[in-house]
Amino acid sequence: MMRLIWISAISVVASVELALADCAKDHVHLSGGWGTAQFAVKLADDDAERAQGLMYIDSIGQFSGMLFIYDAPQKVAFWMKNTLIYLDILYFTAQGKLLDLHENAIPGDLTPLRSSGPVQYVLEINAGLAKTLKLGPDTVLIHASLAQDEKTLTCK
Repeated sequence: MMRLIWISAISVVASVELALADCAKDHVHLSGGWGTAQFAVKLADDDAERAQGLMYIDSIGQFSGMLFIYDAPQKVAFWMKNTLIYLDILYFTAQGKLLDLHENAIPGDLTPLRSSGPVQYVLEINAGLAKTLKLGPDTVLIHASLAQDEKTLTCK
């Protein structure tokens, strides 16, 4: 009986640690009918960081990226000026729902890649991952900065 209590206590501690991991600002979770994925991210949450983005970076880890966070939902446009790597650019609403996806953005291209509506989060990841993971309209972003009522139960 004591062993069962001890195992249960360990399970509770492990669950709490996992729950806290969901709230870490240095990673995001994506989920949808296709499954789930986690990305280590650098944050761009002020004007200077958003302007710099991933310019002059020659590689990022396979499940790494940059999360752009805006103070309020707005239409945005990204370009690839001074960007050296191909990227998939994912645009998310304030609620974390995928609105737009631009796949295989070309390094150095100055063509604006616009959101079709207001977004508050933009995630840049290695080109090809959106297709490999089969990301679609049901994709949801989970991150500690999402509005409290939109976070997972583990982030409340």
